[in-house]
Parts: sequence; structure tokens; C-alpha cells
Amino acid sequence: MTTLTINGKQHEVELDESMPLLWAIRDLLGYTGTKFGCGIGFCGACTVHVDGKVMRSCVTPVSAVKDKSVTTIEGIAHDGKLHPVQEAWARGDVPQCGYCQSGQIMAAVALLQENPNPSDDEIREKMVNYCRCGTYLQIFAAVKEAAKLQGGSA
Repeated sequence: MTTLTINGKQHEVELDESMPLLWAIRDLLGYTGTKFGCGIGFCGACTVHVDGKVMRSCVTPVSAVKDKSVTTIEGIAHDGKLHPVQEAWARGDVPQCGYCQSGQIMAAVALLQENPNPSDDEIREKMVNYCRCGTYLQIFAAVKEAAKLQGGSA
């Protein structure tokens, strides 16, 4: 048995620790907000936070996160209130197909934790997840709106 801490809750799971974290999260624990995209860590649909840092769960083995805290898209809202990034996404009507959006949101949350008032260049540099629909302008605008909602001036 392996203990995983996902969204602040400990889960006992029986698995091969070489299994990609994505499959443990989705298939064994039922957190389906984290998506499979490319399987090689490029697109970012599988983005989660491990001890607060962005991680591509499709290429991260469970063994790498055993003693760490994993946060998925399901774990960023608190007390029934959307995270400011989620709120900005909704206000900006960002998603088109929506497939990449959980990974985009997780990347934006990490960016704003690291830098609550990023410049346009810093947003472009850090928001590197792939969006098939090309909603990058909406994504970047939502990051700036989220920064404002959190008290920044982006």
C-alpha cells in the first residue's frame, strides 16, 4: 500500500509506484479534473502542484510524490468559493473546448503564488501549456484579472 496526499486528504492505494501520478489521480482516486493530453509532459493538460510546484503528472511516477502534497484542480477552491483564478476564468469566458483549462488554471495559480503581479512578458514566459483552441489572449487576460482579484495590479 502506498499513501498519497491529494488535496489535503490521505489516500491508501495499492499500485505499482512506477505508475504515472496522472493515472493514480484519475483512475484510482477519481479526481478526473486533471486531464491526459500528450503523455510526454509537453501539453500541460495534466498539470498539478506537488508541494506547491507545477508538475506534469503524466510523466511523474507515484514514487516521486509519496511524501509530498499533491493539489489537483479539485483542491484549489475553498469553503465553496472559487479560487480567484477560477473566478477570473469564468468572468473572462476563457474556455472554448475546455480540455486544457484545468492545466492552464493550475499553471496560473502557481504563477500568481510565485509572482502576484506578473508582467505581460512573465505571463507569456510561465504560461506554456498548450491550448488547441488558441485561447491564449483570453488566458493571459484572465491571469491579469486573477492578479487583480488577489490584490495585485496586473
